[in-house]
Amino acid sequence: MMSCRIIARRICARRLGDLRRPPASAFRPCSGSMGHIVCPPSYTPSSLGPSLLLSRSLSLTCRRHESFSVQDADDFTERVINSSLPVLVDFHAQWCGPCKILGPRLEKAIAKQQGRVTMAKVDIDDHTDLAIEYGVSAVPTVIAMRGGNVVDQFVGIKDEAQLDFFVGKLIGQ
Repeated sequence: MMSCRIIARRICARRLGDLRRPPASAFRPCSGSMGHIVCPPSYTPSSLGPSLLLSRSLSLTCRRHESFSVQDADDFTERVINSSLPVLVDFHAQWCGPCKILGPRLEKAIAKQQGRVTMAKVDIDDHTDLAIEYGVSAVPTVIAMRGGNVVDQFVGIKDEAQLDFFVGKLIGQ
């Protein structure tokens, strides 16, 4: 989603590049189909022309919300335990080197499933209670959940083929 915003901002800036810009305090988010692009207040989506309006399709096709960071125990209950989709729960830490390697691999494996599974990211330093509840003693730990129940798990790094197999098993392939 962030890359879509950056691209859209570049398009907006390029389109408006030759015009003298007002001070940054005068900028506001454009309304309507423009979403989060920051443009001067005198511009509207229709005044920016069709090439910029086409950028709207970028934000619609960029990324589904296949992964999310857990905010608290209630958020975990709502988005993981009560989820209608299978969920991979990635217990990680900011200081963990292997977690930084595994995270993008998990994202890629989840993206291949095209919305049939989601991933919850749980920072063990922020959510120690959840880590204790699920018996996490080392990171990275990945737990596969379906219907609120733990169905499988692993600790450590896996390669892409192993992750694809793990995720496929979770969704029943």
